[in-house]
Amino acid sequence: MDFGEIIWVRIVFIALAYLSVIIAAAGVILPLLPTTPFVLLAAFFASKGSPGFAQWLEHHPKFGPMIERWRTGRAVPTHAKVLACITMVISWAILMVLGMSVAVLAITGLLFAGIASYLVTRPAL
Repeated sequence: MDFGEIIWVRIVFIALAYLSVIIAAAGVILPLLPTTPFVLLAAFFASKGSPGFAQWLEHHPKFGPMIERWRTGRAVPTHAKVLACITMVISWAILMVLGMSVAVLAITGLLFAGIASYLVTRPAL
């Protein structure tokens, strides 16, 4: 399916790309918000919705190298892995303190464990 022919799909991809960049930019400033996963999401969404925006991301001085490392070797910096795992543990603990149901805790715990497993098995930089 060529997403370029369906305008509303392109608009959704572009909106998701911009949202991901905004969150990634916040992650540059905020210590517990990871940047890399949102940059990679932005690159994916931009490649589907806006080739020009995708090219801008790829050539951006801060975001471009992250995208390049991922595309060439599926590599994630060690500090990004650690930060992502810490953030997931803190998020899960907050859910527990807020008294979420066992089902919510189990689902998020499994999701976070899967993400963490995937991250730690990627090559490090």
